[in-house]
Amino acid sequence: MTGVLPSQRLEQMIAQGQISGSPSVIPEQIQPASLDLRLGSVAYRVRASFLAGHGRRVEDRLKEFEMHRIDLTDGAVLEKGCVYVVPLMESLDLPDGLQAVANAKSSTGRLDLLTRTITDGGAEFDRIALGYKGPLYAEICPRSFSVLVRPGMRLNQIRFREGQAVLDDTEMHALHASDVLVNGEALIDDGLGFSVDLKPEGTDLVGYRAKPHTGVIDLDNIGHYDPSEYWEEVRSKDGQIILDPGAFYILVSREAVHIPPAYAAEMAPYLAMVGEFRVHYAGFFDPGFGHSAAGGTGSRGVLEVRCHEAPFVLEHGQVVGRLVYEHMAEVPQQLYGAGIASNYQGQGLKLSKHFAAPA
Repeated sequence: MTGVLPSQRLEQMIAQGQISGSPSVIPEQIQPASLDLRLGSVAYRVRASFLAGHGRRVEDRLKEFEMHRIDLTDGAVLEKGCVYVVPLMESLDLPDGLQAVANAKSSTGRLDLLTRTITDGGAEFDRIALGYKGPLYAEICPRSFSVLVRPGMRLNQIRFREGQAVLDDTEMHALHASDVLVNGEALIDDGLGFSVDLKPEGTDLVGYRAKPHTGVIDLDNIGHYDPSEYWEEVRSKDGQIILDPGAFYILVSREAVHIPPAYAAEMAPYLAMVGEFRVHYAGFFDPGFGHSAAGGTGSRGVLEVRCHEAPFVLEHGQVVGRLVYEHMAEVPQQLYGAGIASNYQGQGLKLSKHFAAPA
């Protein structure tokens, strides 16, 4: 079967030893179309980000770049601006026809916590080769906030697929006609276009900007932190804001999107030529996101935006990203938001789960 593997297939892969863990994978890691990956017990502080490269092992490359290692057993702080490599508890033994892609989890991206997966022999971040057999590692670079981590924390996730499952524009138009993928007009061009909402109804609050000097965030603390200690409110009365180079913003899409149960989606960056910024570190959208039967009526996409070299004017309705839809190999037995711990079903402008609701 062609498509993204659902939760029940992930359970089969675990039972067959194609996915293994030390300690064993737990049910809470299994999502509708992905598997959460767990941090191991040691972090390596490295001089620079790196890829293993063809025919080389991450373990060997660590000897080149390691500065020191940190025991995470009792919790340890990963400092803002530093790069770490953490061996994950999971490893893979994939059959030849199966490939995988990894991505940061939503809460990880909303903290500007750059987290990417690297593998032995890997020449790309977050891309796991067909038939890969070996360990997995997370490269972690806190960009805005220093964070306290412990073994077993789940910062990134992995999605498995068989064959080519991406919908082309003709299929996207047909799916939108039958299932309504987005409220309003659908901009379909190599995926479903996402634009930014800078004219929200009833308020001039359009987003948040990370403060440059803050305290540590313990990733186990949910609903704990005062947003005003970590974020500045971004307001606009004219539907535009100026992005500052090096600053990190949380914004929201103008569109409420819908992922039907038989599909999964991934957020892809828009063309760099449209502006000096990057959108979305956490790109997986699960089957059932925004789906009415799973407790959603269309859900906004939260945009994680970092401006690059030059100040840039972002305007209401500007297209900043696109959702690429894929077929599921089967409909998952459990949909996003329907009885599982889904933090962002029906969301609007929302910070990560670590922050208390703004007053």
